Amino acid sequence: MANFVLVAGAWLGSWAWSEVVPQLRAAGHGVHPLTLSGLAEKRGAPAGQQVHVADIVAEVERLGLREVVLVGHSYSGIPVGQAAERIGDRLARLVLVDANVPVAGQSFADQMPEPAALRAELAAHGGWWPPLPPAEFAGQGLTAGQIARITAGATPHPGPSLTEPAVSAGPLSALPAVYVKCLLDWPEPPPGVAALAAAGHWQLVELNTGHWPMFSQPAELARILLESARKAQTDR
Repeated sequence: MANFVLVAGAWLGSWAWSEVVPQLRAAGHGVHPLTLSGLAEKRGAPAGQQVHVADIVAEVERLGLREVVLVGHSYSGIPVGQAAERIGDRLARLVLVDANVPVAGQSFADQMPEPAALRAELAAHGGWWPPLPPAEFAGQGLTAGQIARITAGATPHPGPSLTEPAVSAGPLSALPAVYVKCLLDWPEPPPGVAALAAAGHWQLVELNTGHWPMFSQPAELARILLESARKAQTDR
């Protein structure tokens, strides 16, 4: 049995996984969706990135989890990737869903096409990143109802987590990982991920949907997560 720890990206909380969780539990696995500090029901705390790393590590340790499949979506790939290093032999697999990856000394903002624009937006909103308006979800394989659900549940994202640099102890190639690339968002994975996949360090899986597959294709995403857990068990 694996223990899935599911962490959604910017603006979202544990609620974002509600259609994925039952399918993983039905397969007999432990499933632990996690809301990061400052978001959803934990809104209001101006948390930094290292607080988010600590959130993830603390959840694994609090529950005494082993055979952990850490799943990070979008922004949360950065703290999840760092947490994967820190939980040691508790980690069975890292799964990054259309996610940013941690680069030592770089922040999420540094990975954006226009870092200064994001920093200016944070300053204009009191240090918070406001959720996207519904129009920004067009072309991502989402129904109108799914878009409405995302925007209704989204909360402002704490800016310090976006501007604080990652602290990585070792090469990403040392982590057993699967990267899920959602093709409607952008067809190519980040260059670093492509290099890791080409070298055989990471597995690259493509999903024909947009950036929010837990909403647009929850069954297919659950299938990929279950296969990742199965492969982790056979590898170990």
